[in-house]
Amino acid sequence: MSIRALLLSTALLLPSLAAANSGPTVEQQRAASAFVASLHFRDGDIAIPSADAQLHLSKQFRYLEKGDARRVLEQMWGNPPDDSVLGLVVPADTPLTDGHSWAAVVTYNDDGYISDKDAADIDYDDMMSDLKEADVEDNKERKKQGYEALNLIGWAEAPRYDQVGKKLYWAKELHAADADGNTLNYDIRVLGRRGHLSLNAVAAMDDLPAVRKGMQGLLPMVEFEQGAGYADYDAKTDKLATYGLAALVGGGVAAKAGLFGKLGLLLLKAWKLVALAVAGLIAMIGKLFTRKNKGVVS
Repeated sequence: MSIRALLLSTALLLPSLAAANSGPTVEQQRAASAFVASLHFRDGDIAIPSADAQLHLSKQFRYLEKGDARRVLEQMWGNPPDDSVLGLVVPADTPLTDGHSWAAVVTYNDDGYISDKDAADIDYDDMMSDLKEADVEDNKERKKQGYEALNLIGWAEAPRYDQVGKKLYWAKELHAADADGNTLNYDIRVLGRRGHLSLNAVAAMDDLPAVRKGMQGLLPMVEFEQGAGYADYDAKTDKLATYGLAALVGGGVAAKAGLFGKLGLLLLKAWKLVALAVAGLIAMIGKLFTRKNKGVVS
C-alpha cells in the first residue's frame, strides 16, 4: 500500500480527534467490518513449513497466515512492520473488532537447540528484580525513540517449564506512563531441534483470565514435525544455541522483543495519537477507541 493510500485510509478512519474521543463512527465500524471480512481465516491442522511445526487447532481458535496476520498487526492494531511474523492465532469467540480481542503472534527463531539443563536452577524472583533494575536504561532508550516509559510491574504468570513437552510459558504485567490500566504480555516458547517457536499475546491486564485460558489451551496444540522435535537433536551435526532457558524469559534475546520491540506497543499520552507520526501505523478501530482509557494499543 502506498503512503498516499495509507494517509487516505487514515483520513477515512480517523476524521478528527474529537470523533475518536466520542467513539467509532458508523463509517468506521463499516470499514472495520469490511476489513475483517477480507481476511482469510483457517482452522484445524495448520502447517508452519518455515519452522517445521504444526498447530492442531480446536474449534476455539482460527488462524491467519503471514499476509493477513501482518495486515491485522500493522494496519488494524498499529504495530510496526515485522517480516518475522509467521501467523496469528485468534480466538474464534471474540471478534477482532471487539475491545477485548487478542491474538497470539507466531514467530520462529532458528538460533539452535536450547539446553534445558538449567531449568530447575533458575530463580525467577531474582530475575524479576534484575529486570526491574534494567527498566531504568530501557526507558531511556524508549524516550529517545519517542515513546513514554513502560515499566515492568511483575509476573502476571510465573514462568513454568513443561519438562516433557519442552514448552516454557510465562506472563508479565507492565504499566505504560499515563495509562489508566496495565498491560499483559503472555509468552509461550516451544523448544525444537533447531530453534524455538514463539507465541506472544499482548492485551490489557483486565483480560488476563481469558488470555491465560486461551494460551494454556494452545499449549498442547503446538508441536514440531517428526525429525524436528527436541528429542531429535544430534549434538554431532546440529547447532547449539549460545543461551539457555533463562535468556528466553529475561535475557536480551527474544524476551526483550516480547517486552517492547516485537509488537511495538504504540503508547498514547493524553489521548494524543502518537501513531499519526508514522504514516499508516494507525489503530483502525476497536483497539484504539474502546481501549483509550487503558493507554496502550496492543
